[in-house]
Order: sequence, then C-alpha cells, then structure tokens
Amino acid sequence: MNFKARVFSGRSNPDLSCKINEILGMSLGKISLKNFSDGEIWVRFEENIRGVDIFIVQSTNPPAENILELLLIIDAAKRASARRITAVIPYYGYARQDRKDQPRVPISARLFMDTIVSAGADRIVAMDLHSTQIQGFVNIPFDHLYAKSIFLDHLKEITTNREYTVVAPDVGGIKLARSYAKILGASLTIIDKRRPGPNEAEVMNIIGKTRIKNALVIDDIIDTGGTVIQASKLLEKGGCESIIVLATHGLFSGQCISRIMESPIDKVIVSNSISITPERKFPKLEIISAAPILAEAITRIHKEESISSLFEF
Repeated sequence: MNFKARVFSGRSNPDLSCKINEILGMSLGKISLKNFSDGEIWVRFEENIRGVDIFIVQSTNPPAENILELLLIIDAAKRASARRITAVIPYYGYARQDRKDQPRVPISARLFMDTIVSAGADRIVAMDLHSTQIQGFVNIPFDHLYAKSIFLDHLKEITTNREYTVVAPDVGGIKLARSYAKILGASLTIIDKRRPGPNEAEVMNIIGKTRIKNALVIDDIIDTGGTVIQASKLLEKGGCESIIVLATHGLFSGQCISRIMESPIDKVIVSNSISITPERKFPKLEIISAAPILAEAITRIHKEESISSLFEF
C-alpha cells in the first residue's frame, strides 16, 4: 500500500485485522491495549499517527468492553492528531435494538452510533447491518457493505450440480435472500414465523415453493439459532434432503452449537466478522474470510475512490 494510512485493531477480532493487513501488504498498526486489575481499559498508540489516515477494526459483539475499547481507541487517535479516523465495524452489535418497539426501552443502536461519533470518528464502515436504517442515525459518511461477494464463489460451487432453493427464514430477510436467489438463478421461498419473545422463534408455515429438495437458508445473524433451526425442521418435515445455512455473522450464543449439531442442518457457513475461538468451532461450521471486501473498502476510502459497487445487493 503506497500511501499514508494505517490499520489498527482492537481486541475483538485481531485475526481478521491481520488478514486485512496481509491483503493490503502492510504490517498491523502498533497499539497497546491492556486492562488494569479492576478491569479498566488502557490504550496507547505506539507509533506516530499525526496527519495519518487511521482505520480502526473492531467488531462490537459482546462483551460490552468491545464497544468501550473502540471508543477509547478513537479518542486516543483524535487526541494524537490523526488526519481522519474511520471506524471499521465488521459486526455492529446492538443493531437489533434500532427502534422503540415497546414503552420504556432505549434505542440502543442510535445511542452507540452517537457515542462513536462523539468520540471522534469521521467515517464508519459496517457490514450487513441487521437494520439498514441505522445508516441514518449519524451525520458522518457511513459505508454499509454487503458481504455476498465473499460467499458467492463458494455458493456457485455448491449449487453447480444440485438445484437449490433459497429460503428466507423470516419476512425480514426477504430482501437479502432475494438478492442471493437472483444471482444464483434460484427460486425463492419464505418462511413465515412469529416471535413470542426475545430470542424465541416460532415457525408457522412456508410461503412459495413447498416441495424443496435442497435448501439454502439465508440470514444475516445466527444468535441462538432458533430461527434457522426451526426453519430446517420445517423444511425436513416437507421432504427437504439437504439444508445449508448461510449467515454473515455467527454469534452462536447459549446452546446454539449443540442445537445445530442435533438439527437437520448439514452445513453452516459464516464470515469471520466475529472471532470464533477454536473451542466454539464445530464440524458443521465453515468460515469464509471477510478480509477481502474490508481491505478493498479501506483502499478505496483512503484513495478517495468510489466504493458504490461494494454496496450493491
């Protein structure tokens, strides 16, 4: 990379940051991050960043310290006179709390966007937001990337010799699933579900093609796995022989992994937007790196080139 820019990493996903820097042909920016005995986070840039274009890679999945660490790094960069500070957030946590859907609750997605801007971020890059309206929560440039480009080559290999039906596991995922169906030349089916409570999904029925032999279930996030697991059971009940689930972000919280292993799902494909430790990996899991699309976005942003092609569904 023949220009004056540096990519730094928080501790939420250092492996992804290293892969981004490998693609860019750079070494990872030098920064010290540690905790005092009481848990307080301490940050220090270990190189001069005055007048430098700074990119900070940090997913904001739990624990909440990941968000606080991002804010502290941004503040340190601002006080060190960085020319421009871009927060690269592969997975933006709290995106599901994007509206006041009941009395006396916060709009957490808006709150954290406000704090990121207040800390000193000049630009935000995120990938496959759960709610795209979050882009409108800030008055600074916000680049929302779609991760489909990192999955498509692999999906085309999978669907070459078999006819797959793309399945949206809920009504909210129709737009995302339709985009994959269009590119793969596959039919689209929608599963209608009702959610009785947080992290609880109740699948009701299938809308569209009901006799599905091979299913490709598309979602943005796998958290407890309730949505995709119930979808897979409904598909199996209807005679489906092969079920592949693809999601950009794999949280795999609670008993998700054991439930997936016991489900009819044959394979789960996710990106590395969230760091998955070795002990959290399981036989059905396949991880594809999001580093190429993030590295491309960083390059274009720094060179002041258009990145509109990375927004396309």
